[in-house]
Amino acid sequence: MNMDGITSKNIVQMDEKSIKIGWRAPANIALIKYWGKRANQLPENGSLSITLENSFTTTFLSIRKKDKADGAIGMKYYFHGALNQKFGKKIDQLLSHLQTEMPFLSDYKLIFHSENNFPHSAGIASSASSMAAVALCLVSMEQIVTKMKQSNKDFFRRASAIARLGSGSATRSLYGGIVTWGAIASIEGSSDKYATPFPLHELSRLKQTRDIILIVNSKEKQVSSSLGHAMMVAHPYREGRKNQANSNLNEFIKSISEANYQLIAKIAENEALSLHALLMTSSSGTILLQPNTLQIIEEIKKFRESTGLDLFFTIDAGPNVHLIYFEEQREMVLQLVKDKLMRYCENGLWIDDKIGNGPKLLTPEFVI
Repeated sequence: MNMDGITSKNIVQMDEKSIKIGWRAPANIALIKYWGKRANQLPENGSLSITLENSFTTTFLSIRKKDKADGAIGMKYYFHGALNQKFGKKIDQLLSHLQTEMPFLSDYKLIFHSENNFPHSAGIASSASSMAAVALCLVSMEQIVTKMKQSNKDFFRRASAIARLGSGSATRSLYGGIVTWGAIASIEGSSDKYATPFPLHELSRLKQTRDIILIVNSKEKQVSSSLGHAMMVAHPYREGRKNQANSNLNEFIKSISEANYQLIAKIAENEALSLHALLMTSSSGTILLQPNTLQIIEEIKKFRESTGLDLFFTIDAGPNVHLIYFEEQREMVLQLVKDKLMRYCENGLWIDDKIGNGPKLLTPEFVI
């Protein structure tokens, strides 16, 4: 995306002491799953995701210089207009972690106002887009307060690294298109500390990727992502999973270069089912798949066999299903949703989305 640095044109000056910064950050859905982490939110294996276009978090950060510095970070986090203590606690932990490298944080009062345009627990990791938006606001604040100058590349890389500290998958929501996270030998400049946009050929079919999110159950999932990652520490299949994920990632990248979409589908589905197999074989024996999840999977498989289309499904750590397909298949896929899949969705609910372009700076469009 085009972002030429934070300037006076990109912020809202509320008065001589207050400034407001706004960002929109997209959700993403992983096809190669990050599951299991090391210290400091570093991944056990590389991952790859699709950035979504129509599912995002909007966050505005208001900063006001304190009359007197007290060394303490003062922050409030509002979600859809109400104080959100649960996510606010995560932001507090992030700010405390950052205070050494961002000492100016304690000189200001910080107020975040965030909203999601998609339902909570809809099969989309809301913590990823939410934490990515927070990270973008913080790096913008850093530019304003310190008057530092950064290239677009350095700005988003820093925001990606900061987002990672709050939510691992958030690190991928700083870029559009296909995004990887982790030190991957075949991707120049990749790192465990931040995500890297995957270079797609101009004519790549993946640029026409679409995602229908089928809502089997909209309730908050039983197991948080943090707890799920913690389960991997003593998981009997931990080493096997690392090997499997890295092998799948390498094969997936190769499949992209060869335009082998049948193999892409096979690997993505293997990753989704492996994630749930790991949950089921953990010490807690967690089962997040529901009968209607399995019904949807079976319908997708039958449809693929009968039509020969190379669409596929993926699932995050919950019961809801993402149907990944391509633009030229849209008419047939929408008919499938109407005729077969909606009956398995909660109140017939599904979300229509597609591959997106990444974050957007909002403040110039925001009017006090």
